[in-house]
This record gives sequence, C-alpha cells and structure tokens, in this order.
Amino acid sequence: MSDAAIAAVQHGDVETLTRLLAENPELANARVGDDKARTLLHVVTDWPGHFPNGPATVAALVAAGADVNARFGGTAHAETPLHWASSTNDVAVLDALLDAGADINAPGAVIAGGTPLDDATAFGQWQAAHRLVERGAETTFTHAATLGLQDRLAAHDPGKPEIDRAFWGACHGGQQQTAEHLLGRGADVNWIPPWEDVTPLDAAQRSGADELVRWLRDHGGRSARPGSR
Repeated sequence: MSDAAIAAVQHGDVETLTRLLAENPELANARVGDDKARTLLHVVTDWPGHFPNGPATVAALVAAGADVNARFGGTAHAETPLHWASSTNDVAVLDALLDAGADINAPGAVIAGGTPLDDATAFGQWQAAHRLVERGAETTFTHAATLGLQDRLAAHDPGKPEIDRAFWGACHGGQQQTAEHLLGRGADVNWIPPWEDVTPLDAAQRSGADELVRWLRDHGGRSARPGSR
C-alpha cells in the first residue's frame, strides 16, 4: 500500500492518494520507502523535487493528518520536508508547507544541523533561499552576505572568523558588492572553509560569477586547485 502511495505522490495523482489516505489513515504519517525513514511529505519534497501537483499533494497529506514538521528517521540528519523542499528549490511546495504550519527555522539540516535556509544557501538554491527570507526565516551574518542582503549586515558586529566565513559565502553567492564590503572589513581573500578545499575565488568561479572572479584575482584571490591561479 505504501508503494502505491509513493507512486501517487511522485506522479501527482492526488485523487488516488486521497483515496488511499481515506482507506488507510495511518499512511499520512507512515514511514515509507526502503529505508523506512521518510514520510510521504518527505517523498513529495525528495530530490529532484518539482513533482506534478506538489502543492495539492501537500494539502491532501496535511488534510489527512500528516505532520508537516516530521523528521527524517535516518542517522545522518533529522531534516523536515521543508529542508528538502529548500534543497530542491521547489518554491511552490515550500510555500505550501509554510502555509500548512511548517517551522521555517527548524534545525536538523544535513548542513551543520541548521535550518532550511542553511540548506538552500549551501546548495545554491537561490529562489528558495530568498523565498524563505521573504517568509520570515531568521538570517545570520553569513546568510545575509551570501544573499547580498546589505541592509542586514549592519545589524551584526562580527569577529574576524565570521567575517571570513561571510566573505566566502558572498563569493559563493556571487555577491560582489557584499564581497567588496567585507574585504574592506578585513576578510581574508583566500580563506578556505573547513568543509571543502575551495577558496572564495573557486566558489565564485563555480557559481559562474565571472566579474567577481576577475575582481578577486585583482585583489590577490587564488585558487586551491593545482595549476590554477
């Protein structure tokens, strides 16, 4: 029965899903799939996301009693469906989950145990990230830098480590104006984060921010890749 429900979710067959939920109310919060670690709300937000009729599927599951803040049951993380929608840039489903009461600042992300916004910014899902901010997500200094939210930077008085991290985030996000501001506040132009061997220049290049890459090189930015400048 759970396999049929998963198929209905993935194909956007809300009519069949609604019938299955009526016949088997426990499906709304059942742990499904081979790992028995996810709920059907996790299925509708699972990679690559953007399944047909996603918002209507969320509404049907919530109407049947699904816990919109259910946690992934595996050992690697405790992500909610909102974390997953944020990681796939599925803004329509993200909105549906928030409208149904999802905790916008829920911890448990695969990224340092953080919030859905941590997932969205780390994976470069910029539409989801900005939508989360619009809907009221709490932002750190690094979030603000990564998304180019200049007005929010002034609300923080960070130390040097946080400035370096935020500078890297600004380059990852392709935010040259923010990067210039942070370099003026003492950021290390070649700071490498503990999670990957990628300099700010590498991060900007990976994000396709060509003008920012040129600016970084002009200010001493280097690549961590052998043979690269």
